Amino acid sequence: MRHQLTGNAGLYHVARELSRRGWHVMPTVRNARGADLYAASDDETRLLPIQSKALSKKVPVPLGGSLDNLRSPWWVITINANTASPTCFVLTLSEVKAAAHRGVSPSTGTASYWLPPKSYALPLYEEAWDRLGSPTNLIEAPTSK
Repeated sequence: MRHQLTGNAGLYHVARELSRRGWHVMPTVRNARGADLYAASDDETRLLPIQSKALSKKVPVPLGGSLDNLRSPWWVITINANTASPTCFVLTLSEVKAAAHRGVSPSTGTASYWLPPKSYALPLYEEAWDRLGSPTNLIEAPTSK
């Protein structure tokens, strides 16, 4: 239950930050594959699918068993999501994939991918909302590798 509350806190914080910057934000159905949020310009000529990952502290971000399943071109990782001062990091999908680390559980032998804090908690990404562009300027979405 606590993880769900952390996720909700982060998701709605990201929606607030995008709304403050002029985007129309629509959350998607939770636990569905793909984006957690869509941000649209006034005239709907720009649409940004965004994956939101919220954490209670600066820890690795779980990415699942395959990087091929990651879809959203934009990722926002929120740390300290349950506090009055959350911090967001804005990355592209290609940046997430390039920095992902593969780990294997010693008990089950199951492999999974993680994004370590040293790869996402960087000044380049911190509160870097301008990387998304403006809802009034046309900027191409990043391509994944």
